[in-house]
Amino acid sequence: MTLWLVRHAQVLLAPGTCYGALDVAADPDATRQCAVALAAVLPQGAAVSTSPLQRCEQLALILLGLRPDLTLKNDARLQEMNFGAWEGQPWAELGQPALDAWTARFADHVVGGHGESVSAVMARVAQAFDELPAASTPDVVWITHAGIIRATQLLAQGIRQVTRADQWPQEGVACGQWRTLTLAPTTPALQSTHPT
Repeated sequence: MTLWLVRHAQVLLAPGTCYGALDVAADPDATRQCAVALAAVLPQGAAVSTSPLQRCEQLALILLGLRPDLTLKNDARLQEMNFGAWEGQPWAELGQPALDAWTARFADHVVGGHGESVSAVMARVAQAFDELPAASTPDVVWITHAGIIRATQLLAQGIRQVTRADQWPQEGVACGQWRTLTLAPTTPALQSTHPT
């Protein structure tokens, strides 16, 4: 099975803004460019699941318009991490003590006071990931977010939980890009990254 991990296009927010569960729109032109590029390479009949946040749904709907052979469903487990009170705030203004508190208890610290912990995010993504072997198609597409793609990379390596910030993948997928994972029964492997 091939899992396509697609990140939404650039959002319409100032650079350096913290946004996770914040439901913001993506740039329409960048979204269309990504959809066109993705539509050109996806195999027939791929099953598409999308985060319910509008920046992902925008891409999913354009993609489906270009490729009516694809199937589409919303999956709340693919939504980005909820950063609580940090949502919509500039990262630079959160303050080092707040960031240090998160780093000190990286797995279980509830960010932004009422957001999510990394453990909670990993658990919900793992639930979706564990359902992949039951998929009815050899190609599954997740239209999702940077944090969810990083969590999935860990799961594909057999890592179900992280305890320290330095265990979190540093390499990400830029907006409007995707990565594919080939998932074998025992040895899932990262295959490729595609910039649009």
